Amino acid sequence: MGLPLILASGSKARQTLLKNAGLEFVAVPASVDERAIEERMPVANRDPVTIARHLAIAKATAVSRLNPGAMVIGCDQTMSLGARIFHKATSIDEAGETLRSLRGQAHFLNSAVCLIQDGRVLWSDVSRACMQVRDFSDAFLAGYLERNGPAILSSVGCYQLEGEGVHLFDAIAGDYFTILGLPLLPLLAALRQHGINHA
Repeated sequence: MGLPLILASGSKARQTLLKNAGLEFVAVPASVDERAIEERMPVANRDPVTIARHLAIAKATAVSRLNPGAMVIGCDQTMSLGARIFHKATSIDEAGETLRSLRGQAHFLNSAVCLIQDGRVLWSDVSRACMQVRDFSDAFLAGYLERNGPAILSSVGCYQLEGEGVHLFDAIAGDYFTILGLPLLPLLAALRQHGINHA
């Protein structure tokens, strides 16, 4: 495979996608303060796409500094509804508030991915998916929150499309890998261009 490959993420979903694609890599979660990084960005640049790209690069750069020569994959995903940018809920009550605000509307998942080597950005990309949430009832929401519990707090939208979260939607426009937080096809193309193929 050539150069060592590192995924700067602790996400099990992202790790599974790379493993299933036959890539050999090591997962090294980045230790960065995402909110502090956002706050340092110029206000004019704090749109959901730019934030996702900026955070993906920041995470990969932090890991790259500690792993000279390695090719580092950085990822980040933001969720946006109009001008509003969402962050992960910290409680079931907050998850309920998030889902009520999404109910009956279309929001976007903005998934950024990049390749960094020795602190230098070799490539970056942001893919978007449009998620149309159905007008579900309060009773459905209460049952959904009770059945799924704290597991949904790991997702910014408080849903896991590969599980019961799929029942929240009327329609989805976008790549499945993008929804899971790792635009896999453009990443694999970029890795091939830089001499990294599957195992």
